[in-house]
Amino acid sequence: MSGAIAGLVLAGGLSRRMGGGEKGLQLLAGQSMISRVIERISPQVVHLAINANSDPAPYLAFGLPVLPDTISGHVGPLAGVLTGLEWAATLPGVTHVVTAATDTPFLPLELVERFTTLSGPERIVIARSNGNRHPVFGLWPVVLRQDLTEWLATSDTMKVLAWVHRHDFAFCDFEAGDNGAPDPFFNANTPEELAEAQTYLAGASA
Repeated sequence: MSGAIAGLVLAGGLSRRMGGGEKGLQLLAGQSMISRVIERISPQVVHLAINANSDPAPYLAFGLPVLPDTISGHVGPLAGVLTGLEWAATLPGVTHVVTAATDTPFLPLELVERFTTLSGPERIVIARSNGNRHPVFGLWPVVLRQDLTEWLATSDTMKVLAWVHRHDFAFCDFEAGDNGAPDPFFNANTPEELAEAQTYLAGASA
């Protein structure tokens, strides 16, 4: 693939299962989850932004553009994908956007490299691990932004994979880490899962 790839960290959700508040700003071993995600994804892309629909102030501290959804209503991750595609369309040479969730502190360091081996000008690539699909971890062609705009305006479902299946797409398979490492797409959606991640990190650093 000849074009450049921009990255978008999706922090636009309502975090109900974490008890409200900003899920990505929850601390994990003294460091916010989103900062861990940024550290891991930033070296893999040429531009990086954060998609957030709440007060942007806490996110601006990371020195990245903070982009609210371009459509209203908290309709889910596809709104964040569209926001990223519209942003990327303004960046010279960028042909694709990779998205990552704000609550996945162990995301693969070779995510983009692996995605690009399967990508094409109009092909979407979605992460999969241990048989589970992770549709918010995707590689999205910028040329599909108008199609996604129309889908979000007219469809009766906002499910990511419903839109993906209308296009050329591929799954990219990842394996769990060695030495008891969690699934690379482990997400801390609840206080209990956050505690589970803390336990793993404590053991890994011991």
